[in-house]
Amino acid sequence: MTYITLTVFLFLLLYILKNDNVAKNQFYYIVFLGLFLFATFRYQVGCDWYHYYKLFLRFQNFDLLQTIGSRDPMSMSLFYIIHKNSLPYPYIYILFGLVFFIGIHIFARRQPDPLAFLVLLFPILVINMAMSGVRQAAAIGIICIALVAFMDRRPFRFLFWVIISSLFHSSAIVFLLLLPFASGHYNNNRIAITLIISLIGALMLIFSKNAQYALSAYVDSNREAYGAVFRVGVLTMSAIYFFLFVKKKWKQKFPKDYNLASLGSVGMIFLIFLIPISSIISDRFGYYLIPIQAMIFARIPYLPFKTNHTLYIVLPYLGILLVFLVWTQISWHFQECYIPYKSWILGLPDGNILR
Repeated sequence: MTYITLTVFLFLLLYILKNDNVAKNQFYYIVFLGLFLFATFRYQVGCDWYHYYKLFLRFQNFDLLQTIGSRDPMSMSLFYIIHKNSLPYPYIYILFGLVFFIGIHIFARRQPDPLAFLVLLFPILVINMAMSGVRQAAAIGIICIALVAFMDRRPFRFLFWVIISSLFHSSAIVFLLLLPFASGHYNNNRIAITLIISLIGALMLIFSKNAQYALSAYVDSNREAYGAVFRVGVLTMSAIYFFLFVKKKWKQKFPKDYNLASLGSVGMIFLIFLIPISSIISDRFGYYLIPIQAMIFARIPYLPFKTNHTLYIVLPYLGILLVFLVWTQISWHFQECYIPYKSWILGLPDGNILR
């Protein structure tokens, strides 16, 4: 009930403060700090807890060169920092959490309603990534910084942050596909450049060690992400919602950010076609698009709907809440990884750090 209660509380808080922008800005920092502490000071919570402990032990005797030469070197460097400072294992989640939440904060501050944006991220992105897949969570945080550069039409800065993000989790390299659009509007030349980059990138990925690992782990092994249909389905429905009801009004109200919203929505629709190939890969890439989904939903109150304005605002929250409730009640993954919630914020307990 902890997660459901917190989600409902955050949604109700948004409703109560809906007409008070000053209070929303003040509560943003309180909620931001609260979610950071909730996610990073968890103890024996999250499906990554055991796996990352094995990584923690593995890097105990690594030197800096070995760390840099490993897969996802920026992520592994955080393990190196923990060991060099003789800190206990749970401190690793503070470092990863800082990267994720700083990136989220930078993107949130570019929104008209940062609190709404942050609240929309909690039920799926924060719980599934910042509390269970922190290497990718860190990559998502850096991608959020890259998206700000995209919005500002700074392609070299966008490229820089995408590369940094890929050093936390190699899957982030897919955002290079947006590089031709990072300096302005669509045209045939940029589409052609995108296709060339896609071809070169696909060839590089196919022959990379990370790609071979992903193909082996996620495609050839027949493993499934059983919640992917729900999570990716919500993203796809969000994109359809954007193109049917929001697109024109968004372009009128937020023309500077229209490219990001529309390209992100195209990506959300594309994900559903990846599920038959690998539900895990589709699910993993989907998490990168949740900040764009949250950006779209958080700005709907500012769009000029002539009728049913309240309904358009409420529908996304109801959809996300419904998916979250279903997931928490029927998912063995959720029961196994997140319940009960425990925290070490008052101090690390004695005993076995695993269970």
